[in-house]
Amino acid sequence: MTGAETGRGESGRPEAAAPRDPVDMSLLTLLGLGADEDAVYRLLVDRPDSEPAALAGPVSGPEAARVLDSLVERGLASASRPDADGTVRYRAASPVLALGPLLESRRSALHRVESLVGDLTERHRAAQSHASGAPVEVLSGPAAIRRRLLTMQRQARTEVCTLVPARHVPAVLSFEDNHEEVDSEMMDRGVTVRSVVEREWLEHPETAAVLASCVAQGQHISVTDRLPIKLAIVDRRVALLPLYPEREAEPVALVVHRTGLLIALVSLFEEHFEKGWRLSVSGTEEEHEAPVAAIDRQIVALLHVGLTDAAIARQLGMGHRTVQRRLHALMDEVGAATRFQLGWYAARAGWLPDIADNSGAPEGS
Repeated sequence: MTGAETGRGESGRPEAAAPRDPVDMSLLTLLGLGADEDAVYRLLVDRPDSEPAALAGPVSGPEAARVLDSLVERGLASASRPDADGTVRYRAASPVLALGPLLESRRSALHRVESLVGDLTERHRAAQSHASGAPVEVLSGPAAIRRRLLTMQRQARTEVCTLVPARHVPAVLSFEDNHEEVDSEMMDRGVTVRSVVEREWLEHPETAAVLASCVAQGQHISVTDRLPIKLAIVDRRVALLPLYPEREAEPVALVVHRTGLLIALVSLFEEHFEKGWRLSVSGTEEEHEAPVAAIDRQIVALLHVGLTDAAIARQLGMGHRTVQRRLHALMDEVGAATRFQLGWYAARAGWLPDIADNSGAPEGS
């Protein structure tokens, strides 16, 4: 027989087994197994239908039985019925089925820890910057900007104000995602949320639906034709805005603390918020008081913020001609010669609750 067949080297001495990495020997403990459970489960994988005495290598005989019972209880092994002599044999469960859920649970926990570390990092950086008195911070990369914005909003106490332009550049954090992740939580805490959005957002049914959901939750949204920059202000004490708004590559943002620059940014927001048209969603409880159907109220409200007939039709899922026909019917009903007069009448009649009442009727055209 050859040396390879007898397990001996050329010198005739027994070959030593390849040393195992001590880290590999305890990897399963990272999934919540004890050291003894780890060792016995590994033996069971290689030795199916073993009795406790055959697994007494890493642990003593009685201890092996206890560990095996623990593995069975956790679904990592199965036990046979006792033989005639009372012997119970054990078989390891499939590693994929037995350890897969444990692995997924640990992976999910690590993702949460990673998110917490990122959040703590941003809070630490913000606290250090505030303590040093630096008026402006510079953030680089979408991950850092996103973390800081979410941290700012989670720390908001009274008010969050945002400008949301509709420029088609890669968004670090879209308001659709932001609404799902943070906005609802802020509203639950009693934080006032005010936003100014460009009218283009209402041209798309998906984003229009998100805005309608925001208004239904109690947010205050103003619609305008054009905004100069994306901006978020929290409690009038800190603001976040892009350093290069049109930059397509790695985004860079500024965090502005209480300075004259922050006062100017707050004034910029307030100016656009006051000049825009308020977005409203008709409540069903008001329908019995209104001399107009709910769908017509929505059409007039969207017309009032500047949407075209085609855009209104897309948002409401109606035909273009249906929108035009209902508008003409409304004009005939209230005696309006122009759409401008219809808008004036809608404001006076309370169809647009957020629009201030203007004195005097408009001239016909």
